[in-house]
Amino acid sequence: MMKNPEETIGKLIEKQSISFISSVDEDGYPNTKAMLAPCKREGIKTLYWHTNSPSLRTKQYRNNPKACVYFCDRRFFRGVMLKGSMEVLDDKKTKKALWEDGYEKYYTGGPEGGDFIILKFTAEAGRYYSNFNSESFRIE
Repeated sequence: MMKNPEETIGKLIEKQSISFISSVDEDGYPNTKAMLAPCKREGIKTLYWHTNSPSLRTKQYRNNPKACVYFCDRRFFRGVMLKGSMEVLDDKKTKKALWEDGYEKYYTGGPEGGDFIILKFTAEAGRYYSNFNSESFRIE
């Protein structure tokens, strides 16, 4: 049993350069996509990614906010799945706060123009796998 899920899972997330996000399509099927690591993290409850506004995932989250994210540490064969909801944020304040130099190669027009958009994930529960054991937990 994990003594401190926030610390254990937070460290796992922090060390990963790739994450996986899942949405639900119009037929009710899960859709999973590899993404870079979150651009911002508030503990293990709230995570943020940047993406293109016309992306399939953005459309799916606007239609159905149910989401799942997964982080895998291949070296130690452990991982964590978080489930909750994904919100599509298009407000200038949030986009400007999360904009970083170098993003212009992906998003022409900067934080206030073009197709730069933020995905905000809020976790409710999760499942952690390590050492051939799985453990479910709630996130308050």
